[in-house]
Amino acid sequence: MVVQLVKGDVMAKQIIFSGTQPLPAIGQGTWYMGEKSAQYVEEVNALRAGIDLGLTLIDTAEMYANGGAEKVVGEAISGRRDEVYLVSKVYPWNAAGPSAIQACEQSLKRLKTDYLDLYLLHWRGDIALEDTVSVMQQLVQQGKIRRWGVSNLDYADMQELWRVTGGRECATNQVLYHLASRGIEHDLLPWCQQQKMPVMAYCPLAQAGRLRSGLMNHPVLNDLAQQKGMTVAQLLLAWVIHHEDVVAIPKAGSVAHVKENALALEITLKQEEITLMEKAFPAPGRKTPLDMV
Repeated sequence: MVVQLVKGDVMAKQIIFSGTQPLPAIGQGTWYMGEKSAQYVEEVNALRAGIDLGLTLIDTAEMYANGGAEKVVGEAISGRRDEVYLVSKVYPWNAAGPSAIQACEQSLKRLKTDYLDLYLLHWRGDIALEDTVSVMQQLVQQGKIRRWGVSNLDYADMQELWRVTGGRECATNQVLYHLASRGIEHDLLPWCQQQKMPVMAYCPLAQAGRLRSGLMNHPVLNDLAQQKGMTVAQLLLAWVIHHEDVVAIPKAGSVAHVKENALALEITLKQEEITLMEKAFPAPGRKTPLDMV
């Protein structure tokens, strides 16, 4: 569900996950954080600045820097846990039984908290979805997580999940989505919107993809950004979150980038501007394999 709330003199787009208060449609990603000790303080400060600016959804994973990103987040939210909507992800081989319980507990320890707001299956592996749903329900009952969801599941996977007992309790699907990667628009995104289930768009600026330079240096995007007095990155974020029930989670390792991301919440794109951007980067027009990085 999407609501528009007043932020100063502008309208800031927000998302409502099942059973939550409204959250800004731009959060903070942490992929590649925690990998270099020299950047630790800067990364912590960036996340704290994001919280100050209202970017209270923070996404991380046990995979990122082998738990290092969770440690950065744990430091950043110390004393501010109640201000944050905290998301982490479990490896697919840890997504059932005692392994899932242990993985979740280790994430909680690194994050210095006793619960996650949202816990996601990072991608689909060999473990049956029934077993993952079962352990997610167990973690909810234990109070270690409040809700659960999935990541990198395509349309057919979601149909299978929906047939699993308890599968419809899934709160979100986190997938790669940006202007140059629009394959989910064929079936996955419309289906999620129909279910009123928010989609979390990772790499909304193609941060980890081969297409980043092509986006940032594209003449159409550069001209439009210049006309609107903003950066191409802000333009791209505004495009992602103009879609119904989509939240973007760009990684920003510096305070300056976090401020830039936050300002994108205030951008309203006209339909002709959206059309111009999408003409430059058209959707596939047919079913394509789900993009992942």
